[in-house]
Amino acid sequence: MGGVTPASLAPILLVLGDEELLATRAVTEAIARVRSVDPEVDVREYQASALTVGEIAEMLSPSLFGGRRLLILRSGQDARKDLVTALLAYAKNPDPEVQLLVLHLGAAKGKAFADGLRAAGATVVPAAKLKGHRERLAFVRDEIRRAGGKCTDDAAEALIAAVGNDLRELAAACSQLIADTDGRISADTVSRYYRGRVEVTGFTVADATMVGDVPAALEALRWALHVGVDPVPIADALADGVRTVARVASAGRGNPYQLASSLGMPAWKIERAQRQGRGWTPEGLVRAMQVAAECNAAVKGGSDDRAYALERAVFSVAAARQGSGR
Repeated sequence: MGGVTPASLAPILLVLGDEELLATRAVTEAIARVRSVDPEVDVREYQASALTVGEIAEMLSPSLFGGRRLLILRSGQDARKDLVTALLAYAKNPDPEVQLLVLHLGAAKGKAFADGLRAAGATVVPAAKLKGHRERLAFVRDEIRRAGGKCTDDAAEALIAAVGNDLRELAAACSQLIADTDGRISADTVSRYYRGRVEVTGFTVADATMVGDVPAALEALRWALHVGVDPVPIADALADGVRTVARVASAGRGNPYQLASSLGMPAWKIERAQRQGRGWTPEGLVRAMQVAAECNAAVKGGSDDRAYALERAVFSVAAARQGSGR
């Protein structure tokens, strides 16, 4: 925080967006900056919907005892009209001893408030959810850089494939990689760190899906796609998993070795299907077979986004199992 001076503190900060990690980080950094100027700063937080004009006027008025203040207003989009009017009037001539930080989701609700603060010269801190793959790649690279490391583009790709798109998990993974390495992160570094995930196949995805472990199935799916497993055998493995459980379930309970000849499959496969079949109903399996068929059609030519078709199938098969009334 070196170099922070009272003059460099923005009098009005507008944290705009609905990504919790980025918004929380913006608040933390604002508090740290103002405390580097005045360790005794008075930090107060309010919910916009519960704040009255009288209360905010008292908080923003010059203090009899002096001292710097940081006022954090959460859910700014919920502020009532009279409060918005008072705050926008204040924003035109803010007190240099007071820093006002407003968090706003950035959607249509309360847009006039956000626009008014921006027009009054508020410093905008973007905190919108990252929607595109490029934005997430940039986030990973920036996280590594913030921690003093370096990250190649293919390493960022590998990390997203291994961890997923949740920013909190990505940030935690970046921090862990920096802590456990020399800070120079390559795709090989990520592969070594997550080497247990590299040997993923379509059957890994199917096995996790059939027992309802959606997080493990999605993690395996993303990593399988990243390391080059073609979507078609993944879809085939999912369909085979559903069909096998359905066939074994219809055969009734029995010794896997005795059922092997009648079902025409090895005993180990029957035993696994019996374990996976616990909690499924015939109706749930029929629905899962429909999902698997739709996924196969999508992956084999009917979909522009085969990865999305596979993810949707994982969720839908797991939902069919939940609907079986476990």
